Amino acid sequence: MADRTEPASAPPVMRKAKWRHVGPGIVVAATGVGAGDLVATLLAGSKFGYTLLWAAVIGCVVKIALAEAVGRWHLATGRTLFEGWRTLGAWTSVYFAVYVVIWGFVYGATAMSSSALPLVALFPDGPELKVWGILTGLVGLVFVWFNRYAVFEKVMTVLVGVMFVVVVYVAIRVSPNIGDAFAGLWPTLPDDSLLYTLGLIGGVGGTITMAAYGYWVNAKGWTDIGWLKVMRLDNRVAYLTTGIFVVAMLLVGAELLHATQLTLESGDKGLVDLGDILEERYGAATANLFLVGFFATSFTSLIGVWHGVSLLFADFVENVRGAGGGDGSAREVAAGSRERSLPFRAYLLWLTFPPMTLLWLDQPFAIVITYGVLGAFFMPFLALTLLWLLNTDRTPQQWRNGLLSNALLTVSGMLFIVLCVQQIRDLPW
Repeated sequence: MADRTEPASAPPVMRKAKWRHVGPGIVVAATGVGAGDLVATLLAGSKFGYTLLWAAVIGCVVKIALAEAVGRWHLATGRTLFEGWRTLGAWTSVYFAVYVVIWGFVYGATAMSSSALPLVALFPDGPELKVWGILTGLVGLVFVWFNRYAVFEKVMTVLVGVMFVVVVYVAIRVSPNIGDAFAGLWPTLPDDSLLYTLGLIGGVGGTITMAAYGYWVNAKGWTDIGWLKVMRLDNRVAYLTTGIFVVAMLLVGAELLHATQLTLESGDKGLVDLGDILEERYGAATANLFLVGFFATSFTSLIGVWHGVSLLFADFVENVRGAGGGDGSAREVAAGSRERSLPFRAYLLWLTFPPMTLLWLDQPFAIVITYGVLGAFFMPFLALTLLWLLNTDRTPQQWRNGLLSNALLTVSGMLFIVLCVQQIRDLPW
């Protein structure tokens, strides 16, 4: 394959990175941090106190490296991520097709249930969980169906603001021990903490939606390498915000649960338990505020997946039909038209209606097992294929990985493989 470098006589004009440009990174970070991530972080804090704070910080660095690589691929090559995957062989298309169908079916039910839980707690005399779940799914469907990226980004930013303010407020409310918190920045591994540590580094904020970052970058109007500095600022701000968010939840777990030996129920219901604990300690107003933040966290993940993974699916269908883009001038148009395409809307419907059937099943065992196996493989797939794409002549020479990017992506890939193996081992075969 020939090296597709840009002509030396036409260096790109680099745009100046400004705060007003920030947007797609906030969207991808908020989508990746769901209720399950909050529970995982709380449990790590409740079990080990402040000791694993350093792992949360390293996790943010890992996500910055992954998202930067996705964005750089889109901007430097004039190709979408799925177009890049196709150059690696037909196996990537087969994997993605199987994965995205099964994952979407199960995730749809998970997102609707997670968004419904805080609403049931806030309105105990209202509809039951299944009804709230269906309503949140329908609201997400209508919102994404009738709005374009610009409106979607604004709403996501508002919800992120709610998440951020609420979680930081709760962290301050529990009066964390600042000295112990700073001590937790020194890397240590208590007994039986390895899996919790790996989960904090690799799990929080890491989902298929990281692959959607490049599509949101294009939808924003960033379509060539001249936007690289802007994209990098956007990415760093987003994951620094996420880092503060994750650290705040770990502080809550360490101070409110570890110090008092209180325990939470597993899964998203653990956040409802936390709401009860907050009400007992600090009153109904603090508890209700936390539940609002819980809803914002879950609903941003819902509409983020409804939008971002539908863009990925639409690009997949375009490429299978042989209608994929390939030059930067066409991608801004493609990013807008993709939101109105039949494949985009078909996947929206797939995420919304078939998963509603799972809300009536107590233990959809076989599907959950299949989802767990496939889901565990996506993040190593993303990290390792990015290494492949960004170190070969698929990427112009001057925009390929440097030593730092290669080191972070390699560490990420190995980390996600370990997490993948552990998740498969933990499944109830």
